[in-house]
Amino acid sequence: MFNISELLKELTEAHGVPGHETEIRSLVRRYMEPFGKIELDRIGSLVCVNGSAGPRVMLAAHMDEIGFMVTYISEGGVLRFLPLGGWFDQVILGQRVIIKTHKGDLCGVIGAKPPHLIPGEERSKVVDKKDMYIDIGATSKSEVEEAGVRLGDPVVPESSFKLLMDGNVFMAKAFDDRVGVGLVIETMRHFSSQPHPNILFGVCTVMEEVGLRGAKTSSELVRPDIAIILESDICGDVPGIKPEESNVKLGGGPSLVLLEARLIPNLKLRNLIIDIARELGIPLQYSAGLGGSTDGGQIHLHGIGVPTVVLAVPTRHIHSHSGIIRRDDFERTLQLLIALIQRLNAEAAKEFIL
Repeated sequence: MFNISELLKELTEAHGVPGHETEIRSLVRRYMEPFGKIELDRIGSLVCVNGSAGPRVMLAAHMDEIGFMVTYISEGGVLRFLPLGGWFDQVILGQRVIIKTHKGDLCGVIGAKPPHLIPGEERSKVVDKKDMYIDIGATSKSEVEEAGVRLGDPVVPESSFKLLMDGNVFMAKAFDDRVGVGLVIETMRHFSSQPHPNILFGVCTVMEEVGLRGAKTSSELVRPDIAIILESDICGDVPGIKPEESNVKLGGGPSLVLLEARLIPNLKLRNLIIDIARELGIPLQYSAGLGGSTDGGQIHLHGIGVPTVVLAVPTRHIHSHSGIIRRDDFERTLQLLIALIQRLNAEAAKEFIL
């Protein structure tokens, strides 16, 4: 196994908001080229193919991260923006960002009207994104344009990878879903030298955060018989979350999704994962919610239908500048995933038809 912390550091520190995944795709391609044939769909999703016989097994993780786009430059030199993906307004204000311009990267900070100038009764209200701006230190529109900023430029969070708790805990941006990308890479690495009873497709999709777009196009390319979606999952072990809202805990092992807004996972495939986890002594957690969807929401509808399941790594503070995961959760998820793929032969694939 490759050094997990080095892999996740590279993946999370790479930039790639929806529609602008060139940098992260180049990195993923460098990792995956030794493991199989590389193909691309026409909007930029990357597919690594290994194997020549058996059911077509699609591992899918999205490589885009949430970010912003510059949509207006004021005469005073500040930038207005729109979100690319789902942002909670409270986690944006005061954060540093990087504007990706044709002249290079520019650092800025997200600002708003200071509290000193806000009437007391309004200070407790959450500032809306539409009232925020990005400040790069310019004093005029011409200065901004001279620096290289153009309308439509992507904006990414500025956040470096950090090791916590003696190196057993990782903190970074974009674990949604670079942790899934890491699982795809490590699984393809494993099976590049080990036999498997299927044709394995390691797929890193684009534009998941703005509507599961790469999931649709890449599934047209792969034509999967089985799909395993690899994701981050919301931890419920922080203040303010009730157990019935999320009982997923950091360090509690892989999470198996039972329900999401656009997907009810295949029951027989789900049960196989539960059985394998029990056999291997891997703790398994469960999550269900209707607040969002994964690439599985699109992939399971491909063709006449694809048996699909979602495996995830518990993550605190997703969709922010600083998510937190544990090394052992990643390792256990990878162990379970490898064991599952080893079971997915032609005979097993027939069993997943409901």
